Amino acid sequence: MRIAQRAQRIEPFYVMEVAKAASALAREVAHTDRPVIFLNIGEPDFTAPDPVQAAATRTIAQGATQYTQALGTDALRQAISGWYASRFSVNVPARRIVVTAGASAALHLACLALIEHGDEVLMPDPSYPCNRHFVSAAEGTAVLVPTTAEERYQLSAAKVQAAWGPKTRGVLLASPSNPTGTSIDPAELRRIHEVVSSHGGVTLIDEIYLGLSHDEAYGQTALAISDDIISINSFSKYFNMTGWRLGWLVVPDALVGVIERLAQNLFICPSTISQQAALACFEPESLAAYEARRAEFKSRRDFFIPALNALGLTVPVMPDGAFYAWADCSAACAKLGLKDSWDFAHAALHHAHVAITPGRDFGTAETARFVRFSTANSMAELKTAIERLQACLNP
Repeated sequence: MRIAQRAQRIEPFYVMEVAKAASALAREVAHTDRPVIFLNIGEPDFTAPDPVQAAATRTIAQGATQYTQALGTDALRQAISGWYASRFSVNVPARRIVVTAGASAALHLACLALIEHGDEVLMPDPSYPCNRHFVSAAEGTAVLVPTTAEERYQLSAAKVQAAWGPKTRGVLLASPSNPTGTSIDPAELRRIHEVVSSHGGVTLIDEIYLGLSHDEAYGQTALAISDDIISINSFSKYFNMTGWRLGWLVVPDALVGVIERLAQNLFICPSTISQQAALACFEPESLAAYEARRAEFKSRRDFFIPALNALGLTVPVMPDGAFYAWADCSAACAKLGLKDSWDFAHAALHHAHVAITPGRDFGTAETARFVRFSTANSMAELKTAIERLQACLNP
């Protein structure tokens, strides 16, 4: 069978490959005193709050499960608009909000609408691998620009200007970022957008972790800068609805009809049940739960990052959002006689029964030195993981 070239260009998602190995081991040791601790996948350990689950149950019981319009229900678009106003003091009209089947569909739609064959899109290295594959699926090319800890692993206006070429279409950023948990300084983001705009390009920004920001200096939406910026968001992370597959896209007015036409043909509509349930995310009881959980994620970060540093698994930049730790394991590899972070991740899995993600998913800029930990797990599990890693590093 002949496989399309676009499919062959998509690399394996190694975090999922590691997850399969971790799951296999977990079954073997499930009934021992050292079950596998999963710090590899970026999924909140919290589930949707009770009002959200109750809303889904009511929707099913009432049989209100027919298709919605491709852009999403008016009620949910209005609710998201209200959240931007109350949380970020930014006016984002509901007419510019497109509800999607997860942030993945939002990225897919944006790339299909804006990227032609041969277009290049600048992205930071390291960055979330699926983002560059959305560009590739749209027949474009992701150009990874190496970043440093001093730059918080984010692009700068100067680097965007230097990397801009005749085929460059724009930038795809993430703030806070996966895998580093770091955000772009709003002033620098404004400068980046000015550079992009001066070239007639597009600024896309993945803001799916924005609700989980821990620093007011960074916890601001890019939509406050310009109506021309395209923002991707999700109910998965802050709203704890990963498997519900619901996200949204904020686009300029001129792009709404284009996105709607694509969404009608490719997705018909987002899940009706998930949309009705998501309305309950914005009820006071739910928002109070989300803020309490955000505080818990911060407490976990404040414990886990210093603990990793003490083990010699150095985190060069304190994450200001999300629930990740981007840790340099090169000293640990040297100590244990391992080649790189891929080997270290497997050593941590098989010797400490701690599942983590090697850096190779996230780019090529020194990623062989780094592993990503997810702190979206209980404090008890995080403490046990540190104890096991300490024993592994000091046998």
